[in-house]
Amino acid sequence: MSPTARFAGLVALPTPAAAVNAAEHGQRLNPVAVGMFMAFVAVTLAVTFWAARRTRTSRDFFAAGGQISGFQNGLAIAGDFMSAATFLGVTALIFDFGFDGLIYAVGGIAGWPLVLFLLSERLKNLGKFTFADAVSMRLASTPLRTLAAIGSLFAVVLYLIGQMVGAGKLIEILFGLEYETAVVTIGVLMVLYVSFGGMIATTWVQIIKATILLAGGSVLSWLVMQRFGFSFDALLREATLQHPRGTDMLQPGIMTHDALSTLSLGTTLILGTAGLPHILMRFFTVPNAVEARRSVFFATGFIGYFYLLIFVLGFGAIALVTREAGYFDAATDKLIGGGNLAAIHLSHAVGGDVFLGFISAVCFATILAVVSGLTLSGASAISHDLYTNVFRPQASEQEAVRVSKIAALCLGALAVMLGLVFEEQNVAYMVLLAFSIGASVNFPLLFFAMYWKDFTTRGALLGGILGLTVAVGGILFGPTVWVDLLGHESPLFPWKYPALFALAASVTGSVLGSLSDRGLRATRERAGFAAQYVRSQTGLGAEGAVNH
Repeated sequence: MSPTARFAGLVALPTPAAAVNAAEHGQRLNPVAVGMFMAFVAVTLAVTFWAARRTRTSRDFFAAGGQISGFQNGLAIAGDFMSAATFLGVTALIFDFGFDGLIYAVGGIAGWPLVLFLLSERLKNLGKFTFADAVSMRLASTPLRTLAAIGSLFAVVLYLIGQMVGAGKLIEILFGLEYETAVVTIGVLMVLYVSFGGMIATTWVQIIKATILLAGGSVLSWLVMQRFGFSFDALLREATLQHPRGTDMLQPGIMTHDALSTLSLGTTLILGTAGLPHILMRFFTVPNAVEARRSVFFATGFIGYFYLLIFVLGFGAIALVTREAGYFDAATDKLIGGGNLAAIHLSHAVGGDVFLGFISAVCFATILAVVSGLTLSGASAISHDLYTNVFRPQASEQEAVRVSKIAALCLGALAVMLGLVFEEQNVAYMVLLAFSIGASVNFPLLFFAMYWKDFTTRGALLGGILGLTVAVGGILFGPTVWVDLLGHESPLFPWKYPALFALAASVTGSVLGSLSDRGLRATRERAGFAAQYVRSQTGLGAEGAVNH
């Protein structure tokens, strides 16, 4: 019997042992989970219909008309960031590796001060729909937008893979469907949200999702702590007794075996947060720079609180799920359904069948909202950065929106195909690959364009191309794809996390390329920094860009 069949039984019955026995005789649905799932879909489709009637211009479609408040946008940003990789993937990493899994939580939250103090205000004042607007403000528009769009698309697609894997697993257990059918279902829904509602629908779906995720995570954490008399000491003591590594799981160095890997992972998480395209484009949904800063302030608070909950959930899963009859496959001695479902097993252990249904529906809401935001970000890069600013500058607003909807459909199809290929990968690690692109390509481009007066088009192109090449090459030829997916004996690139090396290549190329550029265009670009600085501080001229 497959792990899927066993877990389908687990969803249907109140006790783990009974679940496995029932699964031997056929799959049953959890009516609570299905009901909540359908309710969320109904509500969000209604929101999409409401948003579609209010989406009249390209600014409405790509930036919600710039009318989202700082608090609302902060909650939506938190919803974008609190993805399946956070709720399912980081919980699974703590479950597998103990203390080492917390580096994902610490690194993730550490990137937000950079966004608050370095990017949010200037990005809002310089940009229009995407971060490429700010990058190309005083540099050559066509090549820079092309490079920024390519980097954004790589990051979006990699991020989508992790979400699709998590979504497929969840719908698989909710309905007893095959994984392939589940992935196609989520692909269809994400395309509907983006194509009809645009940023207005995506924002409100994120707000709804973030609210129920924070509520669900709080209740689940409270139930876990209740089991241990609200004592962290008792929780950790039981976790060390249950974990195969014992007290060693509280020591660092299990997941990353050398200092270079740890440094590269930290670089990925901190700088990657500040370079995610679907996060950056949210600063264009607020009316001014003050609200942009407030967005980051609120988002940081929500995300920090949620990572505290993840700490409880990860160690709670170790303490309450490890080796429990019904959650492990006796033949393989592995968690039924894989480590990505440790949080789902935990919800069943502390709250029974009803709470499992609620948390499953919350997880699905989490993933559906995030993939909608990602798809819109990728579609914006194709439509706004490439189509209307590179290939067809004379395109109308209606044409730009139409191209964006077609792009959303294509991205949805690609996400479905890749979700099938990467079915067995940890969702947190898959999302980390997207962070690698953000850290090594998007963030350096944005930082240098905003803060270094000698930054030129030549330096931007050289640095961006080098960073993107090393990042993508490290992913393709590293342990995850080259060995785990393609079956080779050893990787050509020995480290799982390429961001540190890609960032070094990007910065080196940007500096050398810019300093060696003495042409007439470079002179104009350096002279244009003063005018750009005024725009970044005041917002004057934010709707236009100086193209060479």
